[in-house]
Amino acid sequence: MAKSTKEHLEDTFNDLGTEELKRFKNKLCDRKKGAGIRKAQIEKVADAIDLADLMVRTFTSTGAVPAAIEILEAVGCNEQAAELKENAGHGLPVAQPHQDVVDYGAGQGQKVELTLSDDWHKQLHVVLCSQQFKDKIIRQNGQEIYEVKEKKVRKRLALLINNIDFDEKAMTRRGADTDEKNMEWLLKELDYQVVKHKNLSAKEMEKAVKDFARREEHAQSDSTFVVIMSHGKRDAILGVHYSTSDPSDTFLVDNIYRSLNTENCPGLRDKPKVILIQACRGGESGRMWASDGEPEEPEGIEGDDFVHKEKDFISLMSCTPDTKSYRHVENGTFYVQNVVDVLMNHAHEDHIEELFRKVIRRFDSTDMMGSYRQMACKDRASLPKLFYLFPGL
Repeated sequence: MAKSTKEHLEDTFNDLGTEELKRFKNKLCDRKKGAGIRKAQIEKVADAIDLADLMVRTFTSTGAVPAAIEILEAVGCNEQAAELKENAGHGLPVAQPHQDVVDYGAGQGQKVELTLSDDWHKQLHVVLCSQQFKDKIIRQNGQEIYEVKEKKVRKRLALLINNIDFDEKAMTRRGADTDEKNMEWLLKELDYQVVKHKNLSAKEMEKAVKDFARREEHAQSDSTFVVIMSHGKRDAILGVHYSTSDPSDTFLVDNIYRSLNTENCPGLRDKPKVILIQACRGGESGRMWASDGEPEEPEGIEGDDFVHKEKDFISLMSCTPDTKSYRHVENGTFYVQNVVDVLMNHAHEDHIEELFRKVIRRFDSTDMMGSYRQMACKDRASLPKLFYLFPGL
């Protein structure tokens, strides 16, 4: 199995002598290009493992290697820099801070660290799972894991809806096109055929979700992803015709679950359905939204067996209720950047709930977002089993 970014960094730092490691840490604190790391954080580093972990948490797995190479060369460790470049990849872009981070209506920007650089997807791939790991997990957990169909026979579908251009020009979601490219890349890397829509009204969103639920391919699938990115308010996602003067163009969040439940989407019965929604969840002017509360008590009958009407769902919302979700006007949202980065590097070894925990953990770091505060959160989780994506298999 290919080594992770963190493992490559650990190997490099273990090769450094005591004085070389000291120079590296000092330069890391004094780094002029992009972001540095505070001295207090460096002082907590006990070994190469700690240092590699700090680098990945600060610069992310896409930016940690080029940042390390830059510092190694600056302190004269050219041999280690060349070896790291050869082993971990050439020319990976360093995540750089930008000045302009916004949500709908925000007008002031601050320095933040971006998780994904502009052209990261041209050079990276989702880390693939080994057959040995898959066999091991299945042996250990057996019936506790959702079935993953063989790649040659399955037909996985994912729905991606992205609202960028609204009738009210002030609501244009600058940077959301980058989110779309990044998310579509991730879904395709995970072997999903992406059904994509852009700039939909509420009625068009409802139709798109219902049409997706009726797709015959679901019978040959083992799972699905539904990704919706837009403005929103507490119980609804905003269509492109929404305006402050006419706020009627709204699509109820609950309709997503209703359309994909056992009754309306039998092709996905007993299969994991992952819902990713990027939008705000609170605000004074209806700019943000939340999930529609707890699901109703399960009901419904299919054949002679009782089945749960809403089951096998898990959702990751971009922020907690009544809070904002931030978007960079060029590089997209923190939420999509973190989801893509975590799944790209950990889907080969973690199930979906652990992957979501790692995304949430990213938002717990003050280093990434500066003075901005946002916390992704799980919602409406009803997975009775563990869902592993096993990328590549």
